[in-house]
Amino acid sequence: MSYQVFARKYRPQSFDQMVGQSHISQTLINALKSGRVPHAILFTGLRGTGKTTSARILAKTLRCENPVNFSPCNVCPSCIEANSGRAVDIIEIDGASNNGVDAIRDLRDSVMFMPTSGKYKIFIIDEVHMLSTAAFNALLKTLEEPPAHVIFMMATTEINKIPQTILSRCQRFDLRRIPFKQMAGLLRKICDLEKIEADDKALWLIARQGDGSARDSLSLLDQVVNFTTGQLTEQNVAGVLGLTDRGLIYDIYAHLLERNPKAIVADLEKAHTMGTSPSLFFEELIQLLRHTIVLKTAPDSEILIDLPAEEVQSLREFAKTQSDSDLHMLFDMALKALSDLVRATDPFMVFEVCLLRIAQAPRISDIQNLLSGATMPTSNQVAGPKFQGLLKTESTPVKPAVVISEPVKPQPAAPVVKPTLNAEGWMKFVSHLKQESAFLAAKLDNIIFAGLNDKHFTLEAAAQFSFLAEQLTKGETHEKLQGFIDSFFGEGYTFTVIKAKVASGDSAKSMNQKIEKISEDKITTEILQDPRVLAAQKVFKAQVKIISTKE
Repeated sequence: MSYQVFARKYRPQSFDQMVGQSHISQTLINALKSGRVPHAILFTGLRGTGKTTSARILAKTLRCENPVNFSPCNVCPSCIEANSGRAVDIIEIDGASNNGVDAIRDLRDSVMFMPTSGKYKIFIIDEVHMLSTAAFNALLKTLEEPPAHVIFMMATTEINKIPQTILSRCQRFDLRRIPFKQMAGLLRKICDLEKIEADDKALWLIARQGDGSARDSLSLLDQVVNFTTGQLTEQNVAGVLGLTDRGLIYDIYAHLLERNPKAIVADLEKAHTMGTSPSLFFEELIQLLRHTIVLKTAPDSEILIDLPAEEVQSLREFAKTQSDSDLHMLFDMALKALSDLVRATDPFMVFEVCLLRIAQAPRISDIQNLLSGATMPTSNQVAGPKFQGLLKTESTPVKPAVVISEPVKPQPAAPVVKPTLNAEGWMKFVSHLKQESAFLAAKLDNIIFAGLNDKHFTLEAAAQFSFLAEQLTKGETHEKLQGFIDSFFGEGYTFTVIKAKVASGDSAKSMNQKIEKISEDKITTEILQDPRVLAAQKVFKAQVKIISTKE
């Protein structure tokens, strides 16, 4: 007999042999016990998780002559035919190669014939999402109301491509990604049966690389066994699969957390010699940071971490030495590095620089101490190993203030002083008017205060705003403006608006802009001269590029 790969040789033949899908197995067994097996079932999930296998086991159970605890006996003629792929009444259809409407019409015609033996005739449609729209439409009526002797089972990895009209006619089963721990256990069982010596760490590495797929994991085990002639070790498995040695990953991770760039340089030489994949390394690093963050947040949450117990314990020790903020910052930096690697022409160079950048990142607590005026380090304190000696201040004792309470004497109300009507006063008036009448203030924003003579003042409208001169001196707009002037400056003032070809001064808008510019320049100067900013520039070897004073 020709050689069978592990994925075929150890394919589950009953529900109790399935790994990581207990929720599916138990539901189907309960349906068999109660006689409530649906006429149309849809299995969906990641590749290699057992969709077609579940359908075959259920089909075999339904046709088994002597089922044991609602599982196929695998010894009766019906089970033997099913296991060998010769069962006449279990029809498997590949949806990828039979995706046309004609294939579904042939299926629909064969549905009417009774099974040659047994109670059920079962149709298994694999990769059902590959069917054409016409084929789905041809299947609808038969799928909803098949004969009593027919059961449809379908499998797909892309549930989003299945029409809602099909989904509504099926009972859906979602298969989960197989946990690494359970997958490693299956690999151990197969190695024992095949008399293959293998380290637990090597099997965990294969399971992790299989990414929750039993078929992928077993295929990788086949590949590694063919390459090695002796015991499967973590080192030779990593070499065959092109992975970074797990010990090196943890060494580099520890040095990153310790902020030890010199040790990272030595590790980089090892990574280069081993042919480490930069992108795969950072994917592993991001996972380690994620696991450490979870353990830092909830120390007893190892159920969320699919790793060996010894690795979980190592990560728990790492979590004790780090703050939440530092871990989140490193996680963000690692994510950024991974995205940079995708665009890099020389990925390994980017890989090296990114690791050194992360190893030299300051701790969040040091940054907070540096930028907080209330907690700046003194001559007897340091803000951390990277900041020692950079910031020194002298503390001055503060004498307690003595407060003597005196009787409160009523003060006469101060007389209300109206603003002076000049260019500055006009600017304040327009600013005040924006709260009372924004539309009128918008018109006055570009009007120039030209001068005051006895209680009559003149306003100028530049050439581009000459149309405002007539609006402001006639009708309702004039009356409204006069009322606001009386309220702000006092009664008795009159005004004239003239058209000017050349502006004789600044409008309220331009005056405001000049004042804001002076204020921004002053704030910018104060920020650049702030001792904390100067210290931060020195620590991070950086320059201030932009200062925004906008809220």
